[in-house]
Amino acid sequence: MLKRIAAACICCMACAGSIFAQERYTVEKVVAVVGNSAIKYSELMEARNMLVEERRKQGYTSDRDPVNEALEGLLVQKLLYNQALIDSVTINLDAVSAEVESRLAAMTEQAGSTAALETEMGMPYYEIRQDFKGKYEEMYYAQAMRDEVISKVKITPGEVERFYRQLDRDSLPIVPEQYVYAQIVRYPVSGKEARQRVREELLDMRERVINGTRFDLLARMYSVDPGTAMQGGEMDWMSLNQFVQPFADALEKLQPGQISEVVETEYGYHIIQLLEKRGDRYRCRHILLRPVYTTEELAEGGRFLDSLANQIRGGAVTFEEAAKKYSDDKYSRQNGGIVTNHELLEFMRVSDMRYSTTRFLREDLRMDYPALSRLRVGEISSAFQSRDLRNNELNKIVKLIQIIPAHPASLNEDYLQIEALALQAKQEEEFVKWLDGKIDGLYVRIEPEFRDGDFENRHWIK
Repeated sequence: MLKRIAAACICCMACAGSIFAQERYTVEKVVAVVGNSAIKYSELMEARNMLVEERRKQGYTSDRDPVNEALEGLLVQKLLYNQALIDSVTINLDAVSAEVESRLAAMTEQAGSTAALETEMGMPYYEIRQDFKGKYEEMYYAQAMRDEVISKVKITPGEVERFYRQLDRDSLPIVPEQYVYAQIVRYPVSGKEARQRVREELLDMRERVINGTRFDLLARMYSVDPGTAMQGGEMDWMSLNQFVQPFADALEKLQPGQISEVVETEYGYHIIQLLEKRGDRYRCRHILLRPVYTTEELAEGGRFLDSLANQIRGGAVTFEEAAKKYSDDKYSRQNGGIVTNHELLEFMRVSDMRYSTTRFLREDLRMDYPALSRLRVGEISSAFQSRDLRNNELNKIVKLIQIIPAHPASLNEDYLQIEALALQAKQEEEFVKWLDGKIDGLYVRIEPEFRDGDFENRHWIK
């Protein structure tokens, strides 16, 4: 429950100034102090309003006073923030700045102009930015601190089994409908011109940077890497083995300030600028582009796959044989086209093969679900255009192998889901223990009129 309270508080801070931006408070006072952080009455009311709004959207009701619940969420938030500073926890300040600017842009558009926003908020624009910067930094520090605490919690198979045995049979989580399917994938093969076009575009950008154009400006305008574009292409400090090999090889050869030639990786084409090096760790920025294919270049693969699908339906070749011979997807072709989550595991740098699966929920199917939803078990789709996890364009056909109906989770069939629930419960238990110890050792003061609420953690009242 405390996790939900803290999450609601973080949501409040992330959304602060949106639908309740116009609500100003004529009476301002401090209602609580945690360590070096004060909770103001206006902040509490804003959190309370957001909590009520979230409850309304989710259809959730509670007998608990929303002011008291919001206050406890803010108390947790402030404690985590203070502890993060004590423990020298680091956050991505560039990500904070990007989120602040994104929020301000949305608010300005909603208000109609910068002047209208200033009137609505009752302060100059630069003060609004500073206010939001402080709120988002606190949010990021608090979340990072909580993540650090719960990341140390591990769980054993024995603990998972005990957790499952203790669950009420009538309250077992329901696993939604799942799909098992196979695919044959074809990437554009006649895209030599497209690849040349993207190389020339990056070479032109490289020349512009050498002649004085800012690299970060071009990255924000043109890079298709959603994780770094808003930060001017800048990546976090990483060691070479954390980069894909061609990227690492090019980066290792650079001196600070230098820009690489065009580098091809599985993600697309890059130019890289080394910013700083400390030992075996590198800080760099990059611009990522991918080939943009013409309609004809993309249609070529679709025509091939439609012809292949007709051959399979006619019995000239099996789907499994065709996948092994013709599919460009290295993750499924050796399995007769059966789709696994191995690409996702590799993408997320997860090496534990316990997490391997061939069962997919509807929301996990991304662009494949519309085609699968029209098939009966055993049927093969027409060719359709899609993208892989790295956003590269492709064509594919899919075959529906099995539909697993929704069912109560079982330890044998749905171990990973049960393990996730058990780990979450243990993390929450350990977090509460950690929180109790920190509250007892930290200065906490709550004003008398706010002390009588139904706090879940009674340690707040001293």
